[in-house]
Amino acid sequence: MVDVRRVKLPGVGVLHTFVTDDGGKVGVITHRSGHSDLITFADAGTASDASKVSLRLDEDEAHTLAELLGGTKITEGISNLDAIPGLSIDWFTVDYEDHIAGQLLGNLASRGVVGLTVVAVVRGDSANPAPADDFKVFPGDTLVVAGSPEKVAKAFAFYRTGELKAKAPAETPSGG
Repeated sequence: MVDVRRVKLPGVGVLHTFVTDDGGKVGVITHRSGHSDLITFADAGTASDASKVSLRLDEDEAHTLAELLGGTKITEGISNLDAIPGLSIDWFTVDYEDHIAGQLLGNLASRGVVGLTVVAVVRGDSANPAPADDFKVFPGDTLVVAGSPEKVAKAFAFYRTGELKAKAPAETPSGG
């Protein structure tokens, strides 16, 4: 486990630092204004100006970098779930022209898609886990769903068009 040191910088914000295995130091200054500085440097005795790096990030860029750096563990965890036979976890980003945009999430089971779960709806920087059927979906939302690959595809088709694919002829009652 990495030992992170936290230091308050009066009038500025907070500095978090840690030492890497090769002796380098990494720090993030989180300013009260919302932006952050990512800094790297070597020990004072061996440091030259050429080995120092400072990069200013706005709040959105800092969140993006954090997601990219932390995404490895998240991706590994999801990859492990994807290794479960018959389970697919996928994301559906809602566009303005999609049927689901502006609609209530609803119960897909009532439309014939049984065995699919909307795990969460991500809106901006926040997640809404296990949303209820009356959760209103907006363009820009990302739906995180889990189910069999076929049911995920069927749900995504419904989210786009508002229609479920027609049943195969063998499944429809025959007139006699």
